[in-house]
Amino acid sequence: MPCTVRAASAFVEEHHRHHRAPQGARFAVAVADEAGVVRGVAMVGTPVARLASDGWTAEVVRVATDGCPNACSALYGACWRAARALGYKKLITYTLPAEGGASLRGSGWVCLGEAGGGNWSRRSRPRVDEHPTQVKMKWERRMCL
Repeated sequence: MPCTVRAASAFVEEHHRHHRAPQGARFAVAVADEAGVVRGVAMVGTPVARLASDGWTAEVVRVATDGCPNACSALYGACWRAARALGYKKLITYTLPAEGGASLRGSGWVCLGEAGGGNWSRRSRPRVDEHPTQVKMKWERRMCL
């Protein structure tokens, strides 16, 4: 179902295991049960890695659910359909190695292997990391060329 970025951010703040809501997003989607209660949200934005930001690629920057079965798969599938309808050719996301990726595989995503890790702090601009800094697993969904 449609969802505002503001409503998705509030849901992420309440339910995400290890991240706060992102600064912004291009769009958000939600999944609800039969009674209309939102059970999960996903937020899609510009890729965080500047080299991935080519104008044709978007990134799922957050997915959060209340534990509802199959909600993550539904959200990842909806993100791809919405991104494709908006003209994006590729959608990427990252998971922690401990997260198995069944929801991503179940909705047609492909694991590209390890990527990233580390922190954003530099001597000239120190930062306190409040999120996991280990290597992540990179996933993608793309148009068939």
